[in-house]
Amino acid sequence: MIKPQPWSPADATRYIRELGKQPKNLSYSDHFTSRLLERDLLIGDVLYVLRNGFVYEEAVPATQANLYKYKIETRTPNSHNRQVRVVVIPDYGRCWIKVVTVMWVDE
Repeated sequence: MIKPQPWSPADATRYIRELGKQPKNLSYSDHFTSRLLERDLLIGDVLYVLRNGFVYEEAVPATQANLYKYKIETRTPNSHNRQVRVVVIPDYGRCWIKVVTVMWVDE
């Protein structure tokens, strides 16, 4: 059974990883697309973070009622040992994740 949001970092890590396994479950904001290009990252990096990353911080309310933003991060095979963070708004009930932005953690 899925817990209601906001999730603990451990639960968020588990649910986001599960949803991230299916690229059809993802939608990307225009802001994300701009930042992906600006930071010279690849969609593959983002998918790797969603499938293998960790949520370390508590959720922040999203603008849509009953949804929350989570920061998930890890190093990716293409990141030259740099930590990549992806901000997402997951909706487990709809099997969907909105990818809000992507960034280098060390910048």
